Amino acid sequence: MHRNKLYKRIALVVIFVLAISAAVIYFTFDIRALDYLTMFSSWSVLCALGALAIGLFFDGTRLLTLTRITGEDLPLPDVVKVVLSNYFLAVLTPGATGGAIAQVMFMRRAGVSVARSTVIILVRTIMSIFFLIVMLPIFMKQDEAITSWVPMPVIMTVSVIFIAIPVAAVALMRTNYPKRIIYYFSRYFRHERRRQAFRLYYDFRQAVYIMGKQPVMVLRAFIESGVSLTFIYLTVPAYFLGLQFPFDLVQVMGRMYLLNLVLYFSPTPGGSGIAEAGFVALFNHLVPNGTVGILAVLWRFTAEYLPFILGAFITLRAFGSNVLSIAEKNTNQKGSAE
Repeated sequence: MHRNKLYKRIALVVIFVLAISAAVIYFTFDIRALDYLTMFSSWSVLCALGALAIGLFFDGTRLLTLTRITGEDLPLPDVVKVVLSNYFLAVLTPGATGGAIAQVMFMRRAGVSVARSTVIILVRTIMSIFFLIVMLPIFMKQDEAITSWVPMPVIMTVSVIFIAIPVAAVALMRTNYPKRIIYYFSRYFRHERRRQAFRLYYDFRQAVYIMGKQPVMVLRAFIESGVSLTFIYLTVPAYFLGLQFPFDLVQVMGRMYLLNLVLYFSPTPGGSGIAEAGFVALFNHLVPNGTVGILAVLWRFTAEYLPFILGAFITLRAFGSNVLSIAEKNTNQKGSAE
């Protein structure tokens, strides 16, 4: 039963991904693209894989740094499992919610408490989003095509607001005002929603308390977060180089930061569909005619589905075919404990 449930989910995801990939290539392909494809340099694939490897390495070092801040420690094999399992369950679940559960499962297995695992995962996510928000105005300033659609003052205002929100939240967490506000408004929520609201509040407050004790280590983790994301996104320029056409690296990276910020709030499994459509919309006029769909699929396979395959092997080897049931059980136990 568990095996059928898992394999059915994997089959649906594979069919969905293949259908999206085929549609993207079909509707964007142009016969003129063959001229560039015949010039494609295979070494660019190695460059893309190298950039991905460096990105995943720094994702692992960020995890180690955050774990040590909480007073815990993770052996290197467990770091690899946590990082890659995130990709596997994130793709299998709506809104990538399973990624966080997978990380908790492996960290718990390595001896890290559920409470501290939750704090680490929450801070990792916040750092990634915060980094992308900080980068947006820096890179978007150079992109006239984007700023003609969304004026630079608007981008700056939105970025400042989003940067100010976590800063204000951290300051508020040192008071009892958030708890009072949640208590007042949650009276109108259902019991489960109310519990989730307080759970998020206590997780965030615990994260603020722990991270506030070692600001230098937090800064290091933030830098590692930025390096990790940047190298993972560099897989795209690597493929651009393979097609041997001129492009502006700053413009490309700025658009990758923008696209991936949107994907953090995507409701689809692993951002599938939205990622490809966003890539086509942002890069269609920057790449040779008919190649944007192929490049979108290459990017997604390298940066998302290759780690997904590795994560699947690691996760299934550790938890077997009933991994989805174990993930659901971990979610329920976490909610009961809090």
